[in-house]
Amino acid sequence: MTATWLVQRTGNARFPFRVAIEQDGRVLFAVRAKAAWPGAGTQVFCLRERDLDAAELLEEIERVPVAHLTRLGRKLSVTLDRAQRKRCEFLILEKPRRDGGTYEQVFFRTEAAVRAHKTSKYAELSARAAADMRIVIDSAERYPWSFPDAEASRRKLPVGDYALIHDERPFAIVERKTLDNLLGDFSQLKGLHQQLAELAAWPHAALVIEAQYADFGNPAKIGQWPAAHLLRVMGELPALFPNVQCIFAGNRKLANVWAQRWFAAVHAALRQPRLPQVAEAAARYDAPSGGGLDARIRHAILHELPDGFEIALLRKRFPDAKPERIKRIVDQLRNEGRLRAEGKGRGTRWWRGADFSAS
Repeated sequence: MTATWLVQRTGNARFPFRVAIEQDGRVLFAVRAKAAWPGAGTQVFCLRERDLDAAELLEEIERVPVAHLTRLGRKLSVTLDRAQRKRCEFLILEKPRRDGGTYEQVFFRTEAAVRAHKTSKYAELSARAAADMRIVIDSAERYPWSFPDAEASRRKLPVGDYALIHDERPFAIVERKTLDNLLGDFSQLKGLHQQLAELAAWPHAALVIEAQYADFGNPAKIGQWPAAHLLRVMGELPALFPNVQCIFAGNRKLANVWAQRWFAAVHAALRQPRLPQVAEAAARYDAPSGGGLDARIRHAILHELPDGFEIALLRKRFPDAKPERIKRIVDQLRNEGRLRAEGKGRGTRWWRGADFSAS
């Protein structure tokens, strides 16, 4: 079931709006806000809603499907399923009190406000050196990379060549490959697939290659291997193992640098405060299959509705979609040659075009 963005007017003069995200009868996240939508380049201060008084009179102003909801550190990032005013976020901070303890601040910001905000000199996840970062190097590595800013040790890893340790177990793992290593693995491709499948089972995994992607199409570097075959295999690996990042670092030095920075970023993310009000909202969210509303309407027209349908059938099937939105999608399909019209006015029937092919 698609989540819903709900804006309601309250009777409170200081916080006249209630902004909530609901799904399947559950409130995932709700705040009392000073504005229904932040103005250009501004952010709105909010109070997170603790409990909703059933007797409170609320006037509904807006109801929009949610296309995507995710946690980004201390932020809850929201994408609405509409053409304009679609991206926003809630930044939640915990501030220390002078007399001890903490208090919460919530800021409602749009994409434009985020872009206008002066960028910090640090990245989103501060990947500065951390003395308590622990890296394990597999004992089989003959000439290992170096990690001068971390506590490094050597032992046999269950998979991969390098691992960031968290709670006494590997948390982020790198499998290192030179060009020659990977070419040798291609001669036993099923073995490589098994290795990557095992790697994909860990929370964070990366295949870091000490070569350029172009090297796999260069006859001077691949010898007797057919370039077309190698490039096809390299395209298949991310499709077969989407949880394993495939990094073409270019050379040994840059591969080492990338792994060090990646481990530091993962380590910083683990150290970041995990505010329950953000993490729980994202965890309870059930992402809909089939993409946004436009994609679902398009799929229904091309694959689910009977050939020769009327617009009224589409409106009945998607009651939350505005008529102009449905018309725009139908017009797009007609311009693509996927639909043709018979008749005029309300009695118009739409037929899939003769050149229709599954999409």
